[in-house]
Order: sequence, then C-alpha cells, then structure tokens
Amino acid sequence: MAAEKSNANGVYVEEEEEEEEKLKQNKGTVKETLPEVLNRIASSILFPEPADAGSLLRRIKVSVADNAPLIPEASRNSASNVLLWTRRGSPFRALLVISVGTVTFVALTGLLVFLLFFVAATINAILISLLMSLAAAGGFLALFFAFVTAIYIGALSVAIFAISVATFWTIVAVLIITGWIGFIYTVWLVTRKSFGIAKHSLGVTGSAISSYTTVLHARHLRHKDSN
Repeated sequence: MAAEKSNANGVYVEEEEEEEEKLKQNKGTVKETLPEVLNRIASSILFPEPADAGSLLRRIKVSVADNAPLIPEASRNSASNVLLWTRRGSPFRALLVISVGTVTFVALTGLLVFLLFFVAATINAILISLLMSLAAAGGFLALFFAFVTAIYIGALSVAIFAISVATFWTIVAVLIITGWIGFIYTVWLVTRKSFGIAKHSLGVTGSAISSYTTVLHARHLRHKDSN
C-alpha cells in the first residue's frame, strides 16, 4: 500500500511538473513579440551554435522553418502591446504611433513597388538575353534586342528614381503634417490650461473681494451700532 501510495504521489508530482512546463511554454509563446522572433531568425542564421553549424542555405531553411509559424502570433502580440502602450499614454503617444506607422507603411509600399519593377525588369532582361543568344547570327536582330535591353534598363532607372522621390516626399509630408498636428494640439492644450488657470484666478480673486467686502460691511455695521 505504501509503495502504491508513493508511486501514485510520484506520478501526480510528474503530472504537475508537466502541466507547469506547459503553462510556462504557453506563457512564453503568448508574450513572444515580433522583434524577438526576427532577432532569433537573424541570430540562428548569422551566429549559429556549433551544433547547428552548416551551410548558409541550410541555416536559412532551418531557421525559417522553425520560426516562420510563430510570426503571425508574434505580430498580434506586438500589435496588442503597442495598442496597450498607446492607450496608457497621452494623445501625443497616439500621434507618435500613427506617424511612425504611416511612415513605415509608406516606406514598405515604396520598397514593394520597387521590388515588383526590379523583378519584372530582371525577367525581361533574362528573356531578351536568351533571345539575343539565339539570334546572334542576325546582326540587325541582335542590335534590336540590345536597344530593347537599354530601354528596359532606362525604364528601371527612371522607376527607381520616381519611386524613391515619391516615397521620400510622402514621408516628409507625413512628418510635416504630424508636426503641425502636434503643434496645434500643444497650442490648444496650453490655451485650455491658461483659460483654466485664469478662471481659477478670477474665482479666487472674486472670493477674496467678496470676503473683504463682507468684512468691511460687518465692521461698518459694528461701528454704526456702537455709535
């Protein structure tokens, strides 16, 4: 009986330890944020442990396979943390979050458009090079493809310049608008605070004048009664 009891207690303790470990893992997963996951991916690729050392492609594949499923949950955790941080602060904190988010969105949009242009131009250049190699016997055809390649390179350069300028000035405009909104809100807060102080000062002054008038009136009545 004692052996059975000790065995049962040992099993119970082991089950409790397993449950605690599961709870800790779940808590760690819930608290994991996007910068932590990205830092882990970069660390495992650039600074691998001796046991995980291998080729660069293998490290990238293993790191992405292990950490990519955690990115959606980490993104939601980061968004909830930013939302809680914004709600706990003043409106200036919300303005800062909106401005930084807008600038990041504009920059990522410009980068995405540039990548699309780059991929399209690269594919076209590969196809044109292939056709030029196939038509190397014809001089005019090769010259034509060379001109087309130059046109594509020029179009890619113009697209890069246009996207960079548009992204830069959009970011500048967002920063200027955010600055003006912050300035106007600051002026409004200072004005409201000043009106509150002035109102309080007028109230205190009025109360003092009223008290002084009451005292003078009481003295006048007392002096009149004494006469």
